[in-house]
Amino acid sequence: MDIPTLKTLGWDAYFADQLTEEDLAHVPARVAQVHRDRLGVLTEGGPCEVALPNGHPSGSFAVGDWVLISASQSVMQRRLERRSLLQRRVHSRAGSRNIGEYRLIGANIDTLFITTSCNADFNVARLERYLTLAHDAGVEPVILLTKADMAEDPVAYLAQAQALGADLAVLLLDAHAPDVPELLAKWTGEGQTVALSGSSGVGKTTLTNALTGMSVATQEIREDDARGRHTTTARHLYSLPTGGWLIDTPGIRGLGVSDAATGIEVTFAEITALAAQCKFRDCLHEREPGCAVQAAIVAGEVDPERLARWRKLSAEDTANTASSGAAMGKGYGITKRSKGRALAKQIKTAQKHKKR
Repeated sequence: MDIPTLKTLGWDAYFADQLTEEDLAHVPARVAQVHRDRLGVLTEGGPCEVALPNGHPSGSFAVGDWVLISASQSVMQRRLERRSLLQRRVHSRAGSRNIGEYRLIGANIDTLFITTSCNADFNVARLERYLTLAHDAGVEPVILLTKADMAEDPVAYLAQAQALGADLAVLLLDAHAPDVPELLAKWTGEGQTVALSGSSGVGKTTLTNALTGMSVATQEIREDDARGRHTTTARHLYSLPTGGWLIDTPGIRGLGVSDAATGIEVTFAEITALAAQCKFRDCLHEREPGCAVQAAIVAGEVDPERLARWRKLSAEDTANTASSGAAMGKGYGITKRSKGRALAKQIKTAQKHKKR
């Protein structure tokens, strides 16, 4: 790998503006790996490892973070504020001390590639959960439908995925085809950071190989449910020949939501927009008079199953937020002002799409 510059690592004015006069004595570095007591980072001088001072647990850092390290490049000094953060709530057994905690997936990500395959793995409700995760973090989601070459009717999968957002990018892919880097080049240019997510066995490792030019081992797929074993067990920041950066993530079988109301509102933007037109502010969208959502269902403009999934996800989010004290955990996320801007933009888009 060529030695990167700050710009090619993804550094821009957002991070430069955070520097104080005292910070000028330190070296900016981007986190490529998180270990138990140290960080693997990339700097303009090349890769190195830095120690974490007392009071800085490794769990509070994510791959993709920008940190300032000492001039000797031996100790981390402080972490800069993140532009975006992907995180998921930990599923823990009753009585576990980890209940309500968040697992950090990646920081300062521009695009989330949500990977699923054109077979039994395809699940609309799971895709909506990933979309909620992305929207809540202020990250652009792109759905990648793999194994399109093996499906009898891949266009049917494309239509189902495309229906989840007016301007949602959805691509049919053969992960083994040589044109994968070209098809995804729009999101992987110089300084851009993408994360690759999805359940195990959908071709994430094959896509990683295609994008990076590496040869990460893959696992066989079980015939009964189209799933595979977990191949990726840790998160890494990979450089891409196109100039961008890739964060691969372990396969996620359970994806709980908590304190993700903004993400849900953006993911279900058409329902959010209609709800604002209901006669009653506290409308449950069931049998209330003047309900714009129910009127849209009668008119065939909203799928009742879509509304049912919205109800389920919203109820889960409300319960988890109340039980886990998630408001404290969200201290790692982007600002409410940023999330509000993203929500307003998505709702406006949904309203324009409805008028067409």
